[in-house]
Amino acid sequence: MVSTISQGLLWAVLGIGIYLTFRILDFPDMTTEGSFPLGGAVAVTLITQGINPFLATLAAVGAGCLAGFATGLLYTRGKIPTILAGILVMTSCNSIMLMVMGRSNLGLLNRKLLQDFLPFSKELNLLILGTMVVILVILLIIFFLNTRLGQAYIATGDNREMARSFGINTDNMELMGLVVSNGIIALSGALVSQQDGYADVSKGIGVIVIGLASIIIGEVMFANLTMLERFIAIMIGSVLYQILIWAVVALGFNTNYLKLFSALILAIFLIVPRFKEKFFKGVRLSR
Repeated sequence: MVSTISQGLLWAVLGIGIYLTFRILDFPDMTTEGSFPLGGAVAVTLITQGINPFLATLAAVGAGCLAGFATGLLYTRGKIPTILAGILVMTSCNSIMLMVMGRSNLGLLNRKLLQDFLPFSKELNLLILGTMVVILVILLIIFFLNTRLGQAYIATGDNREMARSFGINTDNMELMGLVVSNGIIALSGALVSQQDGYADVSKGIGVIVIGLASIIIGEVMFANLTMLERFIAIMIGSVLYQILIWAVVALGFNTNYLKLFSALILAIFLIVPRFKEKFFKGVRLSR
């Protein structure tokens, strides 16, 4: 259970990154499925070459930022539709990962990782690392969103035409949002790869579902939240999602169908608000 919770905290970083574009910016960014494994590939490759894990993780964040920057340029300058721009970069990341690692997967056997710098047991180290990282990411984002630049970013997502009328360069805001978002997503990929002990080019398949599940579960469980509370809800939603997946495995279901179970869990939580709305509406009408 400790391992499941720590994994949920590391995946929560992914959910927070997706939230910055999917919810705040109203941008369906498919780059996620490329930048997440790219972060893992860069971090693992550098660690195997003897680079300090902290520097390797920072390099992974930089790689994710570059992926987001490429998507942003295709969308804002090239005028390519949002989803198509993300798919193009996502597809390109697959080849870039093969170039970086030199193979489709790479292990971290007998290498010192971020969690190994903590003095406790492996499970407790991962839990502490996940908690520290997710809290740091949330605090930095909240600080950013409360600046003038952050408010311009939020305004861009709320109403682009209104934002432009106030002199905000919405193209730059969208470009910045994609850079920051994919940097955070790549950070999650680097941390998850270090937890798993390997990087793989196929690790990005379906990760957008995991990130969205964290967001949706948090939104279904909690309502009318401040921005800080929303990020905390994402963290809780991510942990609960990982516990649900753990329960599915513990019940003896075939792990080959985990992606299917992930999609079903997300679909259920998307449907729940509709049923709640109809139920309470029916109760009010009966009164």
